[in-house]
Amino acid sequence: MIYLLGVNHRSAPLEVREGLHFQREELEKSLPRLVADPSVSEAIILSTCNRTEVVAAASEQEAAADSIQRFIAERRPAQVEALGRHAYRMIELEAARHLFRVASSLDSMIVGEPQILGQVKEAYAAAVSAGTVGPALSALMQRAFACAKRVRTDTAIARNPVSIAFAAAELAGKIFASLEGRTIMILGAGEMSELAARHLMKQGVKGIFVANRTYHKAVELAREFKGTAINFDRYLEYLPKADIVISSTAAPHYVIKAEDGPAIMKARRHRPLFIVDIAMPRDVDPGLNDFDNLYLYNIDDLQTVVDGGLAERMREAEVAERMVEEEVRGYAAWLRSLEVKPTIVDLRRKFQEVAEAEIKRQRARLGGLDQKQEQTIGEIVSAVVNKLLHHPTIELKRAPESHDGADLPRVARILFDLGAARPDLDGREDRQDSSVAAPPAPETAPSVESEARNAGPESPSARSGRPPNERA
Repeated sequence: MIYLLGVNHRSAPLEVREGLHFQREELEKSLPRLVADPSVSEAIILSTCNRTEVVAAASEQEAAADSIQRFIAERRPAQVEALGRHAYRMIELEAARHLFRVASSLDSMIVGEPQILGQVKEAYAAAVSAGTVGPALSALMQRAFACAKRVRTDTAIARNPVSIAFAAAELAGKIFASLEGRTIMILGAGEMSELAARHLMKQGVKGIFVANRTYHKAVELAREFKGTAINFDRYLEYLPKADIVISSTAAPHYVIKAEDGPAIMKARRHRPLFIVDIAMPRDVDPGLNDFDNLYLYNIDDLQTVVDGGLAERMREAEVAERMVEEEVRGYAAWLRSLEVKPTIVDLRRKFQEVAEAEIKRQRARLGGLDQKQEQTIGEIVSAVVNKLLHHPTIELKRAPESHDGADLPRVARILFDLGAARPDLDGREDRQDSSVAAPPAPETAPSVESEARNAGPESPSARSGRPPNERA
């Protein structure tokens, strides 16, 4: 069975999440201790600034819970009491659904943020490196990766700005055909302007000027961006050289006035200029909006873009949630199918053993039989067993895809006294190195799958032929 225990930004305050955080290098050392407990056969720990979650393949729920609690108590003793108050616990399909939503960024503080999938892959890679991933968790994580890729590919959940800084960068990209080779000016080295600059640099912006009233802070930020620091009293001299200006000073008055407009645009030869005013009070005179090719946006304008982006992400999230449910149903059907083959084999063996035992018991009454007679009796027994098991075998094979037949393998084992199902994907003896594998889910494997190719259920995205911010 799959067991999950965790805390996240919804269930626990920051100080608790900080206290439970694991670094990557610590995971590789700690995870083997967790699976040394007989009740836990496989384990992965996902730890970011917004969550710490332990996912385990285990033989029994209560034993797994006790093992994980002991593990946390050993490594984070100060957080044991808080864990009891703030942790959530999930098993089987509920745990799978949660992991699919996490990987697809549906459980993130900002829905649709791209970092979490990379963090999930890193957690998986750390567990692979620690030797604590076997077929059960490998199959589960392969499905989670495929689900996340499907959500990314088939929805627009990540394509709309949901922060002021992101919105500023998005608008700049729409005003200019390309941001490659463009130059930015930052007026006032505040956090939001710095974030906007980071977004823009990712889109190929080449140069950056930084002007700040505290010159050494301008120097520090310019060094980080490999840009140029300028004295604040010279910003108007450098401003025409910038294609994009992000202003967030603490000035009580306009630092770029309407009367500066003609000189600025003349120096730019009337090439487009994009100004983002995210200061409060405003840094830029709204009269500059009257100049051709000068595009001025203030924080309220950007907030409108952000609100639209959030609304669109929420609509896309509804589509993504339906995709997650499809993936969960596919995973559930795959899990049910694992019991079918052993049940069919055990059922056939049981019938054959009963028939052979009865022939043996009646042999004295049959008298001496020649080789041909023995062969004929054997063929009759096999024919009878095959005919008796023909329909049950068909129904058992159909069971995983049928809601009504979901419990059929379990019922068959009870009716024919076949014992408990053999755990194909559970149990310590089945844990294996990630390079040993049954077929992975086709065409849905992300980059980290090359490290662990264990069997995974086929996802709806693979069947249809579609390619399938939490910051640590």
